Amino acid sequence: MLKSFPSRHFGRKEGRSRLGLAFVVFAIAAFSLWGVLPGAFAQGLSKWQREFPATNFESRIIELDEINDDGNTRDSIPPVREPKYLPVGEVKDMGSLEPVLSVGINGDFRAYPLRILLWHEIVNEVIGGMPVLVSYCPLCNSGVVFDRRVGDQLLEFGNTGRLRHRDMVMYDKETESWWQQFTGEAIIGELSGKRMTPIPARLESLARFRERAPDGQVLVPENDNARPYGTSPYVGMDTQRIPRALQAVHFPYPLPDGVNPMDRVVVVGDEAWTLAALRENSSIVDDDLVLTWESGQNSIHDTQLIFQGRDVGNVVVQRKTADGAKDVPYDVVFAFSFRAFNPDGALHR
Repeated sequence: MLKSFPSRHFGRKEGRSRLGLAFVVFAIAAFSLWGVLPGAFAQGLSKWQREFPATNFESRIIELDEINDDGNTRDSIPPVREPKYLPVGEVKDMGSLEPVLSVGINGDFRAYPLRILLWHEIVNEVIGGMPVLVSYCPLCNSGVVFDRRVGDQLLEFGNTGRLRHRDMVMYDKETESWWQQFTGEAIIGELSGKRMTPIPARLESLARFRERAPDGQVLVPENDNARPYGTSPYVGMDTQRIPRALQAVHFPYPLPDGVNPMDRVVVVGDEAWTLAALRENSSIVDDDLVLTWESGQNSIHDTQLIFQGRDVGNVVVQRKTADGAKDVPYDVVFAFSFRAFNPDGALHR
C-alpha cells in the first residue's frame, strides 16, 4: 500500500516535549508527497506578489504553473541565521553514523548535520574566506554547497516556501529573484538564467568527517528546543516502491526499467549512477572520474530517530589529475529529482 508522507514540514516551532504531537500534525496537516500534483498553483500569483513585492514575475525562464504551493510561505522554514559551531571532538549528542554535509575551503572544515538542515534547509556562511550557501532539500535529498557570489553581487538566501519538481525554491534578499536549489539557477526575477558555482562537498557520516577533519567545526542548533532535532518526519520515505501505474501521475519523469523514483542516484553534472550499482561494485571508474562507496551512514528517510536509520553508505566522487585525486561537486538524490532536472541526462545502473 502506498504510504502518505508530508510534502514538507511546516514552519511552526515544536519542542522535544511535543514531538509526538508534531508528527501527528505532520501527518494530518501536510499534503501527501504524492498528492502535490505538478502545476497546482494553489494560492495564485497575487499571493506570491504580496509576499515578494520586489520579484519581477514577468522575467523568468520557466512557466509559473510549474511552481507548487505546499502550505509554506516566505521563510516559514527558517534559514539558520546565526550559525553556531562546536569542535567536532566536542559533539556528543549525535549518532556517529548520522549524515552531515561537509565542506572544506582553504583549510576551514565545516559539517552541517542533516538533523538540522532538514528543519532549516538553508545556511548562509563564510568558509575559508568564501561566502557560501549550504542548501538541503529533504524531499529529494539534494544537498549542495554554492558560492553565493554571482557576478559582482554577494547574495543572501532565504526560502520561498515553494517547490518545483518537489525541490526547494529559494530567493535572494537583494533582488528577490527565485532560485532552484537543485541546480543553483535563478528561474524567476531579475537574475533569471544566472547560476551559482557549486563547491565540492561530501555527504558523509559524522564519524568520517571527524576522522578526516579532526579540527573541523560542526553546526549545532541555535536553540535545542526550537525543533525536534534528531528526528525525521519522513519515516519510510526512501523504501517506498512507487507502482508503475502511479509513477506516470505523480512522477512524470521517465526512468529506466528497474529504477524506482525513490532510489538514490549519485549525480555528477548531467550524469548519474544508481547507488545500488555503486554499492554493489564499491567503486566505479568513468574515464578520470572515480566514485567510491563505503558503508556507515544513516538514512534520514527511514526511521523517526535518525541514528537508527538504515545504512545507505558514504559516497566520495573525485577526479584524477596530475596533482592527485580532487573532490568534485556531486549530489546523492532520489532518481525522480535527477530526471526532472536532467530529462536527457545519462542514468547508469
